Parts: sequence; structure tokens; C-alpha cells
Amino acid sequence: MKSRVLARLIASQICVHACMAGMRLAAPLLALREGHSAIAVGALLALFSLAQVFLALPAGRFSDRRGLRLPVGLAVVVSCVGAGSAVVFPVFPVLCLSALLTGGATGAASIALQRHVGRAAQGATELKRVFSWLATGPAISNFFGPFSAGLLIDYAGNNAGDTTGFRAAFLFMALLPLLSWYWIRPVAELAPVEQVQGAMPTRAWDLLRDPMMRRLMIVNWCMSSCWDVHTFVVPVIGHERGFSASVIGTILGAFAIAAALVRVLMPMFASRLREHVVVAAAMVVTAMAFAVYPFMVAPLAMGACSVVLGLALGSVQPMIMSTLHQITPEARHGEALGLRLMAINASSVLMPILFGTVGAVVGVSVVFWVVGSVVGATTRVAWQLRAEPESGH
Repeated sequence: MKSRVLARLIASQICVHACMAGMRLAAPLLALREGHSAIAVGALLALFSLAQVFLALPAGRFSDRRGLRLPVGLAVVVSCVGAGSAVVFPVFPVLCLSALLTGGATGAASIALQRHVGRAAQGATELKRVFSWLATGPAISNFFGPFSAGLLIDYAGNNAGDTTGFRAAFLFMALLPLLSWYWIRPVAELAPVEQVQGAMPTRAWDLLRDPMMRRLMIVNWCMSSCWDVHTFVVPVIGHERGFSASVIGTILGAFAIAAALVRVLMPMFASRLREHVVVAAAMVVTAMAFAVYPFMVAPLAMGACSVVLGLALGSVQPMIMSTLHQITPEARHGEALGLRLMAINASSVLMPILFGTVGAVVGVSVVFWVVGSVVGATTRVAWQLRAEPESGH
């Protein structure tokens, strides 16, 4: 795959994903400023993931049929409408609509981009390389979107009581997806996958009949939950220990930087990496880090654990994506990507509620230990991903 084309796809992903990431910061802040409860704000945040739970499979099937540019073009339109509506009507019901639209559009665009990259790659080594590079996109956008939104909220407003700063942030988020279309427009479509004449209609759940796909989904859900655990529990532990917001933010920032760094480095060693070895090793390291994390009482020690977790969890997604494209039929790559995204976002909606309930009853440290134990027990499943792929490139 040409580097110039891959760079365009990564830039396109960054722009559409940054729109959602910026909205995910600005919308809750405006809701809180307007006096809405923490429960309402939590529901607002859940809508960003909830939309992807229901849209992921249809978006995957649509990408299988229509390729790259039409799904991304529609996602750009929906993202612009979602963020733009908050510029015109910055009220809570519209913010909820914006969350649904920008979240769903980002998921649909990601599926189309990932499918295109996977089909364009030649062989397992290039799959690992291109997905490692593509995975840097969300890491960049998760910094750029909230950072730019925060600056506009703070400095574009006339005073603390008006919504000018928030409107400016929403407007900038609404314009970002247009850049996504600018980057992707010159990218040529790949040849469509030939459909078998007279073939019986398929369902997404049929993919789970393959033992390899079931193992992949289990491992993917497990490691995605670890990401949610860390994001949820660290602020709670930091608050209990009296850390300032900047210290807690630095600990979480160290995690994000480590996750991005490992994805930048992985393409250099793609030919030496084996998917099942990387994922199994990441699960062992994650289980060990979760076991000791509650005992790290100093910010520096927590930061060190956060870096280790970032390196481990950051290495998983490119390996999962590479394996997925090798074990699923080419005509159903989009559908498989949609199934994966649906599972991840369902977990992101439900797991924080579960973590909060368990943490309130027995303490947040137990959450780390329970999830770490599950990760350790699931390592054997990751090792079984070493089987030869049934289909692929």
C-alpha cells in the first residue's frame, strides 16, 4: 500500500474522529454549566457509544457493498449536521442528538477506512504495519479534538456566562469533517468483491460460528474492558488520594502517549511480530499491572503503571485488526469490523456502570483485581489465535 494513500486515510480518520472527541468534551461541559445533573451528563456521554452499538453492523454491510468514499462521505455529512446543530441550538436535547450523530458517523467512517486499508494491504506483515499506523489516528484525534475545543471554549467567549465559546467549539468541530472528505476524495476505490451467484443470505452472527472469530471477539472485549477500567478507575483512585486534577490528567495522559508511541514503533518491527504472541504478552503484562496498581500510592508510581498499561493495551488493536482480516472472508470484512465495533461500544456503555456499582460496594481496587484476573485467565484464548487463518490475502 502506498505511503501517500495511507497518510491520506489516516488524516481523514483524524479529522472525523476529532470532531467526535471535541464534542465529547464540549457537550458535557456545557450541560454541566447549564445545571444538568451528573446522571444526565453520564447519559449524554453514553450516547456517543450507544449510536455505534446499533449502527456498526449496518455500516459494515454498507461498506462491503459500496466501498470507501460513499460511506465516508455520508459520515462527513452526518458529523457536520450533528456538530452544526449544536451551534444553532446549544441546548441539552440537541446536544444529545449531536452525540448520537457524531458518534454514529465516526463509527461508520472508521469501519469504511479500516476495511479499505485491510483490503489494500498485501500479506500479514503489511497488515500489521498499516493497522499500526492507522491506529495512531484516534490517538492523535483524542488529543487534538478536546484540546482545540477547550481552547475555543476558554478564549473565544466574551464572558463566563454566554455560550459564544461553546458555539465556536461546536462550529470548529462541524468544519473538521469537511477536511476528512478533502483528504479522502482523491483515494481510488478498490475493485469490488465478487459476490457468489445464488449464495444464501448471511447474518453477522454466522461469523461467530468460526472458533477463531469467537476467540478474537473474547480477547478484543477483554482488552477493551481493560481500557475502560483504567479510564474509569484512575480518576476515582486519584481523587481518593487527594491528587489534583492536573496530576490525574497527567497520569491518564502518560497512558495515552504510551499507547500512541507503541503504535508508531510497531511498523518498524512488523515482520518480526506474531499476532498471537503480541496479544498474549500484552494480556500477561496487563494482568500483572492491574494486580499491583492499587498498591501504587505515589503519583509517579501510578504514572509508571499507566505507561506500562499504555504500551501493553496500545499494542493490541493493530494485532486484532490484522488477525480479523485474515480469518474472515474478504466479502464480509466490513460486517466483521461492524461486529467488533458493536461489541466494543456495548462494553463501553455497560462496563462503567458495572465498575461503578462494584466499586461502590467493595472498593475500586477490587475492580482492578477482578478484571486483571479475568485477563490473566483469558491469555490462553489469545495464544490459540496462532492457528492458521482460514481465509485472507
